[in-house]
Amino acid sequence: MKVLRGILLQDNRDFIKAWSKTSKSTIMYESGKIYFENYQNCYSCVHSEPQLLYKLPKRSKLEKFEDALLCQSPLDNTLTSPSDHKPSLLALTANNWLYRLSAETGEELQRVYLSSNHKFRYLGWDVSQEMFYVKSVQNKDTLLARQAGITQNTVMHLAIFHVFPLQVVGMLEINKKVFGNSVTDVVLSQGVLVVSYSNKSVKLYSFKHIVQRKLTLGKQSSLLGGKTVGDVPFGIPVNIQITDCPPVLFEVSCTDNSVQIGGYPWHYIYTPLHKNHKGTHHICSLKDSTMATNGIQNMNCYSLESDGIFFHPDDSGRIIHVGPSVLVRSKLNVSVLHLLQPTSQVTVTSSGRTVKKRFRQLDDDPDQETFRMVEYEDELDLLAVVVTNGEEGEGRAHIRLHDNQSGQLLRTVDLVEPWDETYRHELFFDKDTIVHIEQKNSNFCCHVYKLKALPGQKKKLAQRASST
Repeated sequence: MKVLRGILLQDNRDFIKAWSKTSKSTIMYESGKIYFENYQNCYSCVHSEPQLLYKLPKRSKLEKFEDALLCQSPLDNTLTSPSDHKPSLLALTANNWLYRLSAETGEELQRVYLSSNHKFRYLGWDVSQEMFYVKSVQNKDTLLARQAGITQNTVMHLAIFHVFPLQVVGMLEINKKVFGNSVTDVVLSQGVLVVSYSNKSVKLYSFKHIVQRKLTLGKQSSLLGGKTVGDVPFGIPVNIQITDCPPVLFEVSCTDNSVQIGGYPWHYIYTPLHKNHKGTHHICSLKDSTMATNGIQNMNCYSLESDGIFFHPDDSGRIIHVGPSVLVRSKLNVSVLHLLQPTSQVTVTSSGRTVKKRFRQLDDDPDQETFRMVEYEDELDLLAVVVTNGEEGEGRAHIRLHDNQSGQLLRTVDLVEPWDETYRHELFFDKDTIVHIEQKNSNFCCHVYKLKALPGQKKKLAQRASST
């Protein structure tokens, strides 16, 4: 990777646009693969331009994929089945089937029927525990039920699985009698059940404390009257039943039920509910909720879009704070880097006259240079910062590649296609490949850039090789 990083930063190399493709449906990118038509068509980005890996047979509305996850096993694990060592796609269908497909060929490797009683729609990872979960839609009280005084206590269900190999942990019922009447959402992360409430509070519970009875796919279960787990029509029974609320590990009230946990030692980032704290981010110790040094971060952005803050994904304990005109990386107590400072509100004319702007320009105004997003390439230890500039009347974007440790700007990559900030954009930086996915009205477009030798340099490289 050090060699590749060195090549990537050479003057005789650049990222050249190699391929574009449009679609009427959402386009997804994950680990060198681009998915079109709701995961039906898969392209590989390994070659000089993307090539079709496989195309699945057309699926009916009942069998369409609702959600999918790409699953790749650790290299140091010894697994019983050879197929478990290879990447696979976990796909959830509209009729409650969970499929495990080969990520290289689309071949079906395994399938599990979830339930005939609950409608499942979402997939989510708990990476550190090598688990994933399948979440049902929420049960809503109907008007007739409310008029009759009937209350629906079950909020939703989670079907939890171990991967490597695929094994069921169980089916968990989220019940108002146990977790409270105001539950709005539940996710599983870091071995913790995270429950959000309508009063803007978030509570964390130990999932290990909750798990009771184990199930085995393909084996009979007394919970199903001796029927087989994962078969039609029985699916997976509710084996994780809680009668009393488990101990609360942590609780916080925050804007938009949004709290992040990370850093070393453990800290959390949130925005308090009080209107005086709007636009600020508070960083506190998870152990005792004491405020970190310089623990209140406020960019004072004057923009349509709010700033973003998150723990650096390199596990260094640093924090990245991104605004429209400034990007800050900091330790929990000391600011270490500013990549760009806000522009002045004072202009000096050619005659030397000072003019102060009557109306303040938005920090993310399309006519000025603006940070849009930050992507971290962990294997190359580079930060890719997308910056737009609309001075020429049409939005243009370029990518600044910075050293992750020092923040030094190493090179800039220009994107060929215009960047319209009124639409949704995604950018992925994956070794020698840059993928830009944009949405325009009801259409989606994927642009792929590959690292190549510049045209003038190819002859020199060929001559050098022949002389050798």
